[in-house]
Amino acid sequence: MLTIGSTVLGVNDVARATAFWHAALGYVPREPGDDTWVTLVPASGSGAHLALMLSRTPVQDHPRIHLDLYADHQAAEVERLVSLGAQRVNWDLYPEDPDFVVLADPDGNRFCVVDKSPR
Repeated sequence: MLTIGSTVLGVNDVARATAFWHAALGYVPREPGDDTWVTLVPASGSGAHLALMLSRTPVQDHPRIHLDLYADHQAAEVERLVSLGAQRVNWDLYPEDPDFVVLADPDGNRFCVVDKSPR
């Protein structure tokens, strides 16, 4: 039987990405990383892992894989993430009345903040 161990993001600067995702999610390094790789885990110890790997490939405008972050207070979380260094993305594929907002981390990796509050 297989399970997913980590989601891996390619980044240009592992230290900068580690600082952003630590502030965004409260995740901490599982073990000391280096300038090419680090795996972040929830501080509580349980939950999905996020690995950051040095990459020189360009960011995709419409990535095939991305993170969905669920938020009870979407607008507040979007503003908090922007204050940490995320950027709003002018997303051309929004449906009518979307329940998500597309942002990019400091390396340009797209991710969504999904509104989980009752609609």
